[in-house]
Amino acid sequence: MIKKNSLGLLETGSIASGMEATDIMLKTSDVEVVLSRTICSGKYMTIIGGDVAAVRMAIETASERTSFGVIDQFVIPNVHQSIFPAIAGHNNVDLLQALGILESFSVASLIEGADAAVKAANIKLIHVRLAMALGGKAYCTFTGEVAAVQAALDAGAYVIEEKGMLVNKVVIAQPRQELLNEIV
Repeated sequence: MIKKNSLGLLETGSIASGMEATDIMLKTSDVEVVLSRTICSGKYMTIIGGDVAAVRMAIETASERTSFGVIDQFVIPNVHQSIFPAIAGHNNVDLLQALGILESFSVASLIEGADAAVKAANIKLIHVRLAMALGGKAYCTFTGEVAAVQAALDAGAYVIEEKGMLVNKVVIAQPRQELLNEIV
């Protein structure tokens, strides 16, 4: 098992190029595929995890060598560990306190915003939903006390807004518990 303290993403406008890039990343560095799949609008996305240097090398090499259509990429060093299970849909939350929702036009900006949010305040990341059946958009949900959720929402929205990708941000102070079933 590879120690994952860094997260990298490469998004391409071509499915074939996305698969090619994934192969390049795996051959270039000691990284692990967190998620690799087609996403809405006929694009392809690969998220890798590993040591910071290995992830940087894999993303840079794949970006340079991919034959066509790199749309976006990032490397987040020292990524918050709750990001990994939230992307996989495994962060279990029993009690829904205040609910924060960040929505973005891009997968990359949403993950960067979610990382900023969870580092900014004492919240529990519930789910990160990436571009499937969302028209290429992405969103994340998190819970905690109202003030913490607001602080996290502001921090995450700032990162997304800097890229011009913010769709919406919402805090629901006293959500009904039934909403928890709809989130995951």
